[in-house]
Amino acid sequence: MTETAGPRVAVIGLGSMGYGMATSLRRAGFEVTGCDVSADTVARFVAEGGHGAATPAAAAQGSAIVVSVVVNAAQTEAILFGEAGVAGTLAEGAVFVSCATMDPDVARRLAARLESTGRHYLDAPISGGAQRAAQGELTILASGSQAAFATARPALDAMAAKLYELGDAAGQGAAFKMINQLLAGVHIAAASEAIAFAARQGLDIRKVYEVITASAGNSWMFENRMPHVLDGDYTPRSAVDIFVKDLGIIQDMARAAKFPVPVSAAALQMFLMTSAAGMGRDDDASVARMYAQVTGTKLPGAAKD
Repeated sequence: MTETAGPRVAVIGLGSMGYGMATSLRRAGFEVTGCDVSADTVARFVAEGGHGAATPAAAAQGSAIVVSVVVNAAQTEAILFGEAGVAGTLAEGAVFVSCATMDPDVARRLAARLESTGRHYLDAPISGGAQRAAQGELTILASGSQAAFATARPALDAMAAKLYELGDAAGQGAAFKMINQLLAGVHIAAASEAIAFAARQGLDIRKVYEVITASAGNSWMFENRMPHVLDGDYTPRSAVDIFVKDLGIIQDMARAAKFPVPVSAAALQMFLMTSAAGMGRDDDASVARMYAQVTGTKLPGAAKD
């Protein structure tokens, strides 16, 4: 790369999503600095042409845009305001793009704290999976000030196929993402229940997959996740504990609003049972494996090592 297409960008968190996002930014011509708790991952990113930093503060130095791709609100707060956090080195007028799924009230609190220092905060949770992250084709559900959008837009355009601008203040993006997570969690739990029940009936579950994906009972999650069950491959693309967290946030939000969410509450219990059975870090399709273990049903690769 001989010239850049825009401002310097730091990506904090080079997991399956963050690495793809950082790669998409590099492919678009940005000068990208990556930071991750795994030194080996940072070294791989550097070997592929990126820059590396040992701390979020170091990564943010000189960057007009910092994209934070971590798991939850606590990690986001630590990246912002913890020891070696970005708030100490981020230039005035720079933007912090928060991609973690979190309670909207927490997003508003973090935004207010950062914006009081003269930096911008964009609430920008993501959807689409690791493959779409690597292709620069994510869906980004963003809210924030016009200034935050203006500063972050070049990077957002490089990372997303669809960018939704959902409001002029932090919290709206997070709220939209929680509605998505409610549906995603319920659909994964329902798909897992269905495929395990089909196996218990003695049906050929590959034929079940073929029939359902061509029928009204199909969902994006059934079509995307159930091949993991068919192959007995529970390598995590998205882990069970992600939905323990996200469906838990939904329960907290619903309780505060005095709004009943019984279907997502049932789905949360399925994810909790799967996590308690030792599969919390495995692929979220492991809910099917939990059903198989409880009922003595045979699935491909169902036994937990």
